[in-house]
Amino acid sequence: MKDSRKERWLLKVGVILLTLYCSVLTSLAQTNQRTFDQFFMEAMIQRQKGNNDAAFDLLRHCQELNPDAPEVYFFLGQYYSLLKDSEKTLECVKRAAALDPESEIYMETLAQSYVHQQDYASAIPVLEGIYARNKDREDILEMLFQLYQQVEDYEQAVGVLNRMETVDGKSERLSLAKREIYSRMGDKKAAVAEMEALAKQFPNDLNYLAMYGESLMMNGQTKKALNTYHQVLDQEPDNNRVLMSLRTYYQSQGEKAVADSLTERVLLNKNATSEEKVHLLRQEIASSEISGDTTRVLTLFKKILAQPQTEVDMAFFCASYMSAKKMPKDSIRPVLEQVLKIAPDQAAARLQLVGYAWEDEDLDRVIALCQDARQYNPDEMAFYYYQGIAYYKRDQLDDALSAFQNGIDVIADDSDPYIVSDFYAVMGDILHQKGLAEEAFAAYDSCLQWKDDNIGCLNNYAYYLSERGERLDTAESMSFKTVKAEPKNATYLDTYAWILFMQKRYSEAKIYIDQALQNMGDDAPGNEVIIEHAGDIYALNKDMERALSLWRDAQQKKPEDQLLQKKIKQKKYIKE
Repeated sequence: MKDSRKERWLLKVGVILLTLYCSVLTSLAQTNQRTFDQFFMEAMIQRQKGNNDAAFDLLRHCQELNPDAPEVYFFLGQYYSLLKDSEKTLECVKRAAALDPESEIYMETLAQSYVHQQDYASAIPVLEGIYARNKDREDILEMLFQLYQQVEDYEQAVGVLNRMETVDGKSERLSLAKREIYSRMGDKKAAVAEMEALAKQFPNDLNYLAMYGESLMMNGQTKKALNTYHQVLDQEPDNNRVLMSLRTYYQSQGEKAVADSLTERVLLNKNATSEEKVHLLRQEIASSEISGDTTRVLTLFKKILAQPQTEVDMAFFCASYMSAKKMPKDSIRPVLEQVLKIAPDQAAARLQLVGYAWEDEDLDRVIALCQDARQYNPDEMAFYYYQGIAYYKRDQLDDALSAFQNGIDVIADDSDPYIVSDFYAVMGDILHQKGLAEEAFAAYDSCLQWKDDNIGCLNNYAYYLSERGERLDTAESMSFKTVKAEPKNATYLDTYAWILFMQKRYSEAKIYIDQALQNMGDDAPGNEVIIEHAGDIYALNKDMERALSLWRDAQQKKPEDQLLQKKIKQKKYIKE
């Protein structure tokens, strides 16, 4: 009895100890899990903040705390990928997928890792596994189709297409893909049968019957293909697909007349797209380049444009071709005008017409074209520029100034600095002519901000400053840039000489005014100013005989100038 009680007591003690031991283990496990959770959460926080080094270190510590946590390997794999360590990346992603094979994210990442390393054979079973568990993933089927082609397992590729077809039904895209695969496999019969099945599935769409004919033609069944084409044309004479296919066939047979006739049928076919017509015309242009005869191309364009046009592609293509062939402006202009009738907002065509009008000095036409453009292309700065210049050349200063000021409103940071600079330069000239010197100088300053080497602006700005006797050092610096840029420009040399004269540097002024006289064109506008300046400079260089001779030459060009008459009469320089 004593021994029995002792045994029961020992058993009871053992149960208590075992319970305590299990409790301790559970407590330790819970403590470890809490520690792991804390470190993992902190890793995610640091990752979110962009502290990648800290996050990486925390994740490696988490790996030590729990070597079987798939999420740790998943995120470590991303960091190894950033470090370009493809081996470690794959190792981590494989471990995450092995620990939790039911996770689509882990498995898909593993497949992508295999694809990234071009291990397509390993990626395929992983993707097949994902699709087996989730039949809604059509994107997985698309990936499998591509991968089976990469490993040249064409039968499986066709099998994937069949699976897609089960989901989506028969379609042109899938049938064409199958035809392509069958052709690679050398199975011509299957390729033709696939397109025949598509045509039977959709008997009301003759394009599918045409595609069946193409498959027959591609696989050597010419007679049957031609019969199929004519079957289509009997029901739909303007079926562009068949006309194109027949054209290609007759070209290959050397039957040029038939092929040319089909070319015209396609180009004049209302069902043909602009892209198809452009493609054909490019082929015709290439042939004409070889033969050197542009007549056929121009005839085709003429026939096309004789039809009502709803798009500008053909007209604009024709104008571009004619321009490339350097044809007369008078023959190109009507085509460009046709472009504008179809699409008045076609800025490129309008600009070309503006260019032609400018070359012809037809300022009225320039102004009219630009005025219309301001309605259809209000943000196109070039039209304001040309209109302003045209008004300026006609001495309509207010209209010119208005055009330029409106154009300034559409200037953007990426605007052409050459045009913007000229905008402000001409505005400055106009404002100066209107007696608004300060406003003119502000416009010149804006001009030079956009292009600090605008020579015309530098010259005018410098000269007008010298006339007022203001900022002569600045004027001298600007004018010197123009002389350096164009050392034989009489106007620039005269400006520089006059500024030196205003600075009382008379001997230097004489050097540059002599160069201006030497480079002065016969009867060029402004010669009288240069000659009079030369007389003034010689006068203050104490060579009155030469000064009088120059003043008399200037007087012949402006006999009514009273100041010049006084200089000659009094034989001395008189400041204006």
